[in-house]
Amino acid sequence: MNKMKTCYNNTMAFYEIANFLKAYINDKTIIICIGTDRCIGDCLGPITGSLLKARNFPLPVYGTIAEPIHALNLDKKLNEIKVMHPFAKILGIDACLGEIGSIGEIQVRDFPIHPGKGVGKTLPSVGDISIIGIVDSSDSKELFSNRNIRLNLIYDMSEVIYNSILHSYYLFMRTKETP
Repeated sequence: MNKMKTCYNNTMAFYEIANFLKAYINDKTIIICIGTDRCIGDCLGPITGSLLKARNFPLPVYGTIAEPIHALNLDKKLNEIKVMHPFAKILGIDACLGEIGSIGEIQVRDFPIHPGKGVGKTLPSVGDISIIGIVDSSDSKELFSNRNIRLNLIYDMSEVIYNSILHSYYLFMRTKETP
């Protein structure tokens, strides 16, 4: 299992993430962004999905601010997506909790996300590859509490993830075009 991590405010973050992702992104990749817009700490996925959709990213994207994929509809949505894309490689994106010193860290892994794990929920795993953004400390008694998490942090992390995915797809397309 491979993974890499970087901080969202590292000036090279999106290049580092894109370089890792380029081995996993292809024409059969779909993106599932998990979370809800009803909680600032959990909207990393939907904001990223909305950025990808609004900017006409060419691969299928599920989970946006307008149509979130979250704990209450995850099973149903995953089943629908798998029927529509039975042979797809899935890139899952979600917010997560971690150590206080890791807030702002983005991790990219070649294994699935386990949504809800940090808040004690048992939900299906998502993805063949995954991106998680650490948005709050797991030490907090009020998980994903709005008073601790700034929307600016979530949005900035989402933009880094969006740019990383866009650049990794560009890198994939360049290798596809070379003889």
